[in-house]
Amino acid sequence: MKKVMSVLMPIIIMIIVAGACVGLYYFFTHNNGKTESETSVKTSEEISNEPLFKFNEYPKVDASLATQPLTNAFIKNFVGENVDLNQVEYTNTHPGYVKLINGEADLIVVTEPSEEEKKLAEEAGVELEVIPVVKEGFVFYVNGDNPVDSISLENIQKIYTGEIKNWKELGGEDAEIKAFQRPVNSGSQTGMLSLVMKGLKLMDAPKENLVDTMEQIINLVSSYDNGRNSIGYSYYYYATTMYEDIDKDVANGIKLVKVNGIEPNYDTIKNGEYPIETAYYIVVRKNDQSENTKKLVDAMLSHRGQNVAKEAGYVPVE
Repeated sequence: MKKVMSVLMPIIIMIIVAGACVGLYYFFTHNNGKTESETSVKTSEEISNEPLFKFNEYPKVDASLATQPLTNAFIKNFVGENVDLNQVEYTNTHPGYVKLINGEADLIVVTEPSEEEKKLAEEAGVELEVIPVVKEGFVFYVNGDNPVDSISLENIQKIYTGEIKNWKELGGEDAEIKAFQRPVNSGSQTGMLSLVMKGLKLMDAPKENLVDTMEQIINLVSSYDNGRNSIGYSYYYYATTMYEDIDKDVANGIKLVKVNGIEPNYDTIKNGEYPIETAYYIVVRKNDQSENTKKLVDAMLSHRGQNVAKEAGYVPVE
């Protein structure tokens, strides 16, 4: 009997191990370790392209320049691919806030509100609800020929307070730094003040260094004559994905600098490693939302909505 068992035991153990391996393989390749209910929910959302709204029932949406591709992607997915996006009218960040506060828009997708926009809402008796919809990074860029690849956050602050004036102080050429800025209440200037300066006094920009649009700054920094010694700032999505669609040659003329040694890219923004992280936000009137507006907010934040955002080139929050 002992002899029989000594022969059978290795065979039994091999059968048990093989069965366990097959079971684990099936478990992880079919549902990635999730429960059956979790898997079924995710799968149904991933494959669902059923329209959620009729176009005439879709809330009135406004968006900043850098989030218009995102809101367009949401509309196409939630209403249907055949929707005419020419019927959608956008303004920009500050006008969008004004329209929302005045009740002319139901929902906006923008950067965080500036102090002036918060004050406008307070004076109008409107409480704003600000909800992150995709992650974002606030980035700085220089001309592609600039030898400086990395700048600490502290030194960026010193550039924009006027304490650091020459690139040689940062390991670059002996040349005066031309630091571009954006107008107050533009989305990128609000980000600059809240995310970078953090209460430090931003130096007054000479008239020629104050630029109306993000596109103009990229054009200036990328040019050989005007941009070789300059620095500008924007949001990661606009400076990469969006601007490459506008003018790839110009986009290739700038270089995103590392901040505290960390390169801004999809992964470092997604995992929170990049030090100047922020988001684009859904902003609504907190106590004055229609059922369709609430439904749209939920859809944007759902697994389906976040997948739409990712496919459009943004970094999802989930």
